[in-house]
Amino acid sequence: MQDKSVSFSIKNWSDDDKPREKLVNKGRSVLSDAELIAILIGSGSRSESAVELSKRILASVDNNLNELGRLSIKQLMAFKGIGEAKAVSIAAALEVGRRRRGEDALKIEKIGSSKDAYDILQPMLGELEHEEFWILFLNNSNKVLHKEQLSKGGITGTLVDVRIVMKQALVLGAVAIILAHNHPSGTLRPSGADKQITQKIKTASETLDIKVLDHLIITQKSYYSFADENML
Repeated sequence: MQDKSVSFSIKNWSDDDKPREKLVNKGRSVLSDAELIAILIGSGSRSESAVELSKRILASVDNNLNELGRLSIKQLMAFKGIGEAKAVSIAAALEVGRRRRGEDALKIEKIGSSKDAYDILQPMLGELEHEEFWILFLNNSNKVLHKEQLSKGGITGTLVDVRIVMKQALVLGAVAIILAHNHPSGTLRPSGADKQITQKIKTASETLDIKVLDHLIITQKSYYSFADENML
């Protein structure tokens, strides 16, 4: 029995198979997702190595890192061998990755399509468990002047104050805005409330000569564009 437990330890592997040594010697790109997570958690349990534990965790989310990023600390700790410290390490690393995607999206200088707006907004909204409403404020060249969260609600909905939207647009000197909110349920179909708030903001914007270019519904993997669907 003792020999069997020892064999699970990464310490007994060759250097080419050890995740940390493999990263140092061969580079980050050659490591599998499980090996990268194994580096984060550092060790496994008496019955499995860190890599095997990582594979088991990934298998629970169909090997999808975005889905892994949605797991709470409590959900991660449900796996045997994952305590609070390891769960926090995984969650922190995936959050860093999410924020990095957000910074990459900010390199978009000009909004030329609904996809450009989605690329900016998805890292902020795509993986949330609750609903949020955001606005992109644009200048006359469709460059983003500012992005702002207007409201944060429960999983079923959120509230938007049109007066705040118009005030901020005037303060920034914006000539156009793009509305966006997420659907944690994953559905891309706009609700009656989605259509009503879009029309309400559009009507208010027209009196101030500010254009509503689009309203995006954001999910983890896709989006719905009111403009693309001729809903504006």
